[in-house]
Amino acid sequence: MLLHQIPPKPAYLRAKVLRRLNQLGALPLKNSAYLLPRTDETVEDTQWVCREISQEGGEAWVFECNPVAGLQDGEIREDFRRRREQDYRGLLETGRALLEAIGTRAAGAAQFRRLKQRYEEVRRIDFFGAPGSEEMEALMKTIDANLRGGERPLVKRPDLGEMQGRVWVTRRGIKVDRMGSAWLIGRFLDPTAQFRFVDPDEYVHREGEVRFDMFEGEFTHEGDLCTFEVLVAWSGWRDAALEAVAQVVHDIDLKDAKYGRPETAGIAAAIHGLTLRRAEDTARLEDGGALFESLYNHMKAETDAAA
Repeated sequence: MLLHQIPPKPAYLRAKVLRRLNQLGALPLKNSAYLLPRTDETVEDTQWVCREISQEGGEAWVFECNPVAGLQDGEIREDFRRRREQDYRGLLETGRALLEAIGTRAAGAAQFRRLKQRYEEVRRIDFFGAPGSEEMEALMKTIDANLRGGERPLVKRPDLGEMQGRVWVTRRGIKVDRMGSAWLIGRFLDPTAQFRFVDPDEYVHREGEVRFDMFEGEFTHEGDLCTFEVLVAWSGWRDAALEAVAQVVHDIDLKDAKYGRPETAGIAAAIHGLTLRRAEDTARLEDGGALFESLYNHMKAETDAAA
């Protein structure tokens, strides 16, 4: 929690501090009290704000705190999500208009870069997975694919026999496709796999690493296939239960109800709840792996009974 006392002069200081706190995604409690979830980055950010206020003759303090009365953790998280939901609504409106304009060749890469920059700014301060985040992620992939004519740079994939003990890299904030793909990799392709979760704008590819669900990655979306489906097809694994899991992942990730399996809505709700409860990717990987293992066993029982 950041508390501040800003002097009346200079007149611009209050507006400057408010703009900076909005950029950090801070949640206002009162005019002079703001909340942020505690991370190394947010602690550093609020310390910089304190310094700026002090340098202009004001006062500011940062406290690590827990709610005791009046507010609960769940209410605070919902307040954060509501603020980011509004941001996503605006982005989705802009993105849909851009996608339509691309179809008529009235827009192109420059507009997409601006949208991507704004999307990254919102995603960085979306601490608790606001509604609209997954829809926006899918829309960005669709726009990118349309701009590239459905093509992506050719990246050489390792042979299946060379997959043991690899480091698999994907974007931070894993959700359904990345969770499912990580489970698939560890379960069927590379039991000794290690995983890294990175900021794609800062990531530098290293020798021996295999990227998934990342642009220019060895394994990512192809046409209307999600990364999970691409991995299944590439592996050549013939398993009706695994293909059923892939259909669930596809419908949740791409939101096109292509397969309409009865399990999809329940798995989507479970994953949404998991991402709200688990902020760290390693924890999401562990819980998501258990969820997908259970789904696979359910599908296995269904397909075996039908055989």
